[in-house]
Amino acid sequence: MIQKLPAWIGLGSFTMAFSAGAINVFTMNTMMGQAVTHHSGNTSAMIIAVSHGELSYALFILTVIAAFLAGSILSGFIIKDYHLKLGRRYGVSLMLESVIILTAWYVLENQPKFGLLLLAVAGGLQNAMATTYSGAVIRTTHLTGLYTDLGVIIGNRLAGIEIPKKKLKILLDILSGFILGGLVNVLLYPKTGNKVLAIPAAISGGLGLIYYIYRRLNKLNA
Repeated sequence: MIQKLPAWIGLGSFTMAFSAGAINVFTMNTMMGQAVTHHSGNTSAMIIAVSHGELSYALFILTVIAAFLAGSILSGFIIKDYHLKLGRRYGVSLMLESVIILTAWYVLENQPKFGLLLLAVAGGLQNAMATTYSGAVIRTTHLTGLYTDLGVIIGNRLAGIEIPKKKLKILLDILSGFILGGLVNVLLYPKTGNKVLAIPAAISGGLGLIYYIYRRLNKLNA
């Protein structure tokens, strides 16, 4: 019998993907078309820039990738583990992510490149928080692996293999959250400008605070 997916897994996956989708669309739509939550394309662009002798641009992309890596390192230091489990210090990471996003919003007007790097740090911090649950790789800031997993599930189903419902639920939560976050950003940015970053900041900070309080009240440690 398949157990019901815990509500906190689905809610967390959706809301964090919403936040990442909003941030990535923001940077790609407003800041040189630069992605900050996924870096396969950035790495390729860096290689092309080097081959064309555009060393300053290549160095800039490298700093964006390094900022994402720094956020991942920070997450690993805070959470101290690689497996998703209720009780770990996700609340601290989420609240810190919120502070970083708010700081980026504050500096974007006068220091756009520094603001972009801060958003990359926030992306790395979030993406490194969760790893796997019920056979699904949980990466809330990019979708390449998710599309691969969905393709495998569909292919397996066509071959007569039963669909892993809990895994599929997580994947669809992430996909819908990322897309919706991006759409909200596109719709609101023309009216709000950089203030639209308040949405992912509020989501990360609010979710982190709720989780932190819950963890403290229930004296959870992992």
